[in-house]
Amino acid sequence: MHEPPDAHLPVLWRDEHLIAIHKPAGWLVHRTGLDAGETRFVVQTLRGQLGGRHVPPVHRLDKGTCGVLLLALHADAARAMAGLIASHAVRKRYLALVRGWAPEAVQVDHALRPDDAPPDAPAQAACTHLRRLARFERDEAFDARHPATRCSLVQAEPVTGRRHQIRRHLKHLAHPILGDATHGKGPLNRWWAARLGLQRLWLHAQSLAFTHPLTGEPVRVHSGLDWDGAGFVARTPMQAAALTDWLALSDRLGRLDGECTLDMQTPDNARLT
Repeated sequence: MHEPPDAHLPVLWRDEHLIAIHKPAGWLVHRTGLDAGETRFVVQTLRGQLGGRHVPPVHRLDKGTCGVLLLALHADAARAMAGLIASHAVRKRYLALVRGWAPEAVQVDHALRPDDAPPDAPAQAACTHLRRLARFERDEAFDARHPATRCSLVQAEPVTGRRHQIRRHLKHLAHPILGDATHGKGPLNRWWAARLGLQRLWLHAQSLAFTHPLTGEPVRVHSGLDWDGAGFVARTPMQAAALTDWLALSDRLGRLDGECTLDMQTPDNARLT
């Protein structure tokens, strides 16, 4: 099995201890027997870019998720970042396109059982802050009971780090992420894919913020994808090249409802358990 010969992962930030790259949608973080036919792996590709240097990931992104992924450049950095993540000291923000008009702001406290756990295993505490950035409506009916079809752009901040947490919490709200084959609805996913021009999971890791465990410096890594109230924009041309899927959405989602929330403070006006 070989890496694609033209593969190159954009580097968003690095120092002597850590490196953050843009993970494309459809790439696995590392090889796994669970997806034996895949040929695109972040760890192996980045190792090649860095001349064979060991680059252990310090967190994970699902195969379908794109955006900021942080890896270590040596074992001490990997251990130090693992401690930060375990203590919930890394702030993560995601963007997601979801079914329907999501709540303006909600904190979801809904325990989750690991996917591979037996049915009698206890669920683990899980908390996600969600805030709606925009609402869209297409004058076309997916469901004959409604004259139009709606979706929302939401920003998600997971406090805990359970597997598929954002995806499962949005499903719990009855606002699954568009393109989520596991937690969404297949017919609706295919309907939106035909109109958005692409079948994929519309979940994007937008930023990471933390205090560097080895230098004490504040670090904030941003993918470059922003929502400006009317459409998606990229901060730099280099970032735009990696964000073409999202940047193309502005003209395909349908009528904008006219709202935009840019102040992403922790929502406190709603809670769902």
